[in-house]
Amino acid sequence: MREIVLDTETTGLDPLRGDRLVEIGGIELVNHFPTGRNYHVYINPERDMPEEAFRVHGLSAAFLSDKPVFAAVVEEFSSFVAGARLVIHNATFDMGFINAELKRTGRQPIGFDVVTDTLSMARRRFPGGSNSLDALCSRFGIDNSRRTKHGALMDAELLAEVYIELIGGRQASLGLAARSSGMDRGAASRQAPLVRPQPLAPRLTEEDLSRHETFIDELGDKAIWHAVRRAAERG
Repeated sequence: MREIVLDTETTGLDPLRGDRLVEIGGIELVNHFPTGRNYHVYINPERDMPEEAFRVHGLSAAFLSDKPVFAAVVEEFSSFVAGARLVIHNATFDMGFINAELKRTGRQPIGFDVVTDTLSMARRRFPGGSNSLDALCSRFGIDNSRRTKHGALMDAELLAEVYIELIGGRQASLGLAARSSGMDRGAASRQAPLVRPQPLAPRLTEEDLSRHETFIDELGDKAIWHAVRRAAERG
């Protein structure tokens, strides 16, 4: 299964009021493992940068002025996410902006049927608690010390780790390790069986052994028991 863990940065909170995308970051997972294939782009929003948004992500209008507009990267972006399930934290927000940009370029919107919202997952698992990306990193012991400001690619990397925790990835790997350890112990026990500290007493008496010897002698020289007895005597 192919998934893209996705994050965006914007000029504000509402694409219907003229706010635009300024950054997209994506991490590719296949069967919940990072493939090393990522997507990252800064986007010229073709408008000013409100101070409130700048304080969040640190991307100024001057910095973004020479970056490509969304129409110039839409083909590359669409190709990267095509056929994949999108994993997004607070998906309604990011998808609102992505679909608004797709609409501006005449593209079809991406349906929510291919989107997994990790915020909804976290709220179901931790009802009543804080489920921001920072809070989830702290809860799962994920190092987010580099996150002094929001950044789409960095946040996507952190979200990928959070997502694996939310679906039980670390616990599953620990369970597999425990099962493997158990199998190893079983193999070791078969290779080195336990030895009794006190051997069991023999069940045959001296009289039983003597009678058996007499019985073998009476069978004649060709009896196979003579060969068995010679082998036992040689040890």
